[in-house]
Amino acid sequence: MPPPDETQLSVRLVTALAGLDAARWDACATGHGCIDSESQEEPDNPFLSHDFLAALEVSGCVDGRSGWQSAHLIVEREPGSMLAAAPCYLKSHSRGEYVFDASWADAYERAGGHYYPKLQVAVPFTPVTGPRLLVAPGPDRALARQALIQGLAALRRQLGASSTHVTFATHAEAEHLEQAGYLLRTDQQFHWFNEGYADFDAFLAALSSRKRKVIHRERRDALEGGITIDCLTGTDITEAHWDAFFSFYMDTGSRKWGRPYLNRRFFSEVGARMAARILLVMAKRNGRYIAGAINFLGRHTLYGRNWGCIEQHPFLHFEVCYYQAIDFAITRGLKRVEAGAQGEHKLARGYRPVLTWSAHDIADPGLRRAVANYLVRERDYVEAAQSELDAYLPFRKGAVAETE
Repeated sequence: MPPPDETQLSVRLVTALAGLDAARWDACATGHGCIDSESQEEPDNPFLSHDFLAALEVSGCVDGRSGWQSAHLIVEREPGSMLAAAPCYLKSHSRGEYVFDASWADAYERAGGHYYPKLQVAVPFTPVTGPRLLVAPGPDRALARQALIQGLAALRRQLGASSTHVTFATHAEAEHLEQAGYLLRTDQQFHWFNEGYADFDAFLAALSSRKRKVIHRERRDALEGGITIDCLTGTDITEAHWDAFFSFYMDTGSRKWGRPYLNRRFFSEVGARMAARILLVMAKRNGRYIAGAINFLGRHTLYGRNWGCIEQHPFLHFEVCYYQAIDFAITRGLKRVEAGAQGEHKLARGYRPVLTWSAHDIADPGLRRAVANYLVRERDYVEAAQSELDAYLPFRKGAVAETE
């Protein structure tokens, strides 16, 4: 791939993280340059770490016959320097992304085009906002970021991809990509924000009386029948816990999507590599685990990811996924909980609507025009929906600050 500036920086393609220096990758991922000095974005997102992404590759969740082929971009001044990086995948389908473009693909195919392969800049199977243009701190920050953007355009052409999709990017990155000609797309998630609560009861005190009573009842009913909760992290998590959790994950995945994305080896790999950044919330009844949720720890944020169960109990999902997460975040002094994609039911439990961003570069002018027109209408709808949902927040008037 030709470098964007042959006198200074080079851009190269790597097809596996195993051959890259983990510390240099993580320096890009955790010190991504704070595109502007006022950025409030999460500076230590666990899903961008070499450990997490390599666990996906080593376990076979990506590459092979998965339809996700690793095609990462690296920016260097000299071999091994790694000034910037982008986690990229050549895709032969649109599964596991949580930013849905199947209708675009269908329309393009009906018109005689070939939507696949496409280039995806993302963390596979992980609908979590974070930097996608990973830039190490230093004086070359702006130049390295521009090299990545130019490199993505060159990579799309080199691989014969119809389009490039940068999903769950930060807002600042989305704006930079828009300046480079990308189309912007918005969507909505629900996050919980810590307003400096001393404990869970202090959080409940910020809610209306009716909502407070509902949560008290849900937490009580969730633990009926002798159900107990274990919150495990670090060396407390064993292979037996992963065995139990995987059975929950497979049950939920098989019922909802028909094809779970993660395999058993992945959980062992990620557990071995980053156990200190994992919170496993497990529900037990009559001496055996019956449900669980996996969470990942950032510097300021708890990220809820996968949940599953082998027994159905009223409100147990809310307890394991939402209330335990809030309790843990308050105890640890974390600023927020991100509970994954979708789910307006989270609103009644103290989670607030926030926007997410993606950016799309489409080569075919006709498809680009059609998508651009669609995105204008979709953004208006998302904005209106967020304003409407704000009116249904369960908090007492004046009890919390406005969402960012």
